[in-house]
Amino acid sequence: MVNPRWLAVLTALVIALAPALAEARAGAGSSAGSRGSRTYEAPPPTRTAPAPTPVERSITPQQQQRPAVAPSAPAQPGGFFSRNPFLSGIFGGMLGAGIFGMLFGGGFSGAGLGSMSGMLGLMLQALLIGGLLYLAFSFFRRKTMAAAESAHPGYGFSGISPETSTASSSIPEFGAAVVGVNSASNRAYSPSNETSISAKDYKDFEALLTDIQAAYSEGDIHKIRGLATPEMVGYFSEQLSVNSSRGVENKITAVKLDQGDLSEAWSEASIDYATVAMRFSMIDITKSIADGRIVEGSDQARVEATELWTFLRGDGGKWILSAIQQA
Repeated sequence: MVNPRWLAVLTALVIALAPALAEARAGAGSSAGSRGSRTYEAPPPTRTAPAPTPVERSITPQQQQRPAVAPSAPAQPGGFFSRNPFLSGIFGGMLGAGIFGMLFGGGFSGAGLGSMSGMLGLMLQALLIGGLLYLAFSFFRRKTMAAAESAHPGYGFSGISPETSTASSSIPEFGAAVVGVNSASNRAYSPSNETSISAKDYKDFEALLTDIQAAYSEGDIHKIRGLATPEMVGYFSEQLSVNSSRGVENKITAVKLDQGDLSEAWSEASIDYATVAMRFSMIDITKSIADGRIVEGSDQARVEATELWTFLRGDGGKWILSAIQQA
């Protein structure tokens, strides 16, 4: 008869190891790596990965992230005279001269303070000044409105009509589910494409997906070093070491990209970054090293995963993996 105490311990071990075994592929179940100054920001959502998670583990210090720039308060326009000091100086001089003349017997027209002609002259000059100010104000107002209209185009897409804008992805695997931006359901998923990503780049991303999974399956850290940053190589090495200590090995075969699209692409100094959402399927099994017995997964049934992989390249260099995030 099986001791109930040992049965409880065995059950606890199975529960503890099950998540690690089920998520056995390279980088599975974690969000780790570096994305330059955007490391701790969640990537923009895509139709393939509508709810990406931010990086949880990275060697990049958080203080190096992009500083939040507070929106500057719009300048408060002053009055007409503050915007036109020349006119205000003329008006102030004429008014001061008139008041000085009134106090000392001259007035605006040169008549005495008690003279009716002096008063009429004062009123006439005030009307003339008021008319000139009105004309000047109208002129500057029309000029300001015309400048404002030319500075703000009618559309919210830098002057381009939404009906003429299209999605940027061009090969079937990447962007196959993404339609033109004129579709209302896809407006939230338009990628942030600040640097040029070509069809060849997408092919390189797909090749890196399959090559990294194959190298991880073989436990070939030397090969992974040519496909990923030293940071990611360290994470993969750690995963392989944990498997080795448990007496198991992970085998991933028949990796196939089912759908993918660009989340964002940008440059920092001489480094290009591209974060790509990928849904892929594979045969993913975990075997016992001692006897080759399958302890997790099936060698017949394909499993599916959705992740965001960030790639980087130096000036004129090739793409390598720099981060993996869960969707």
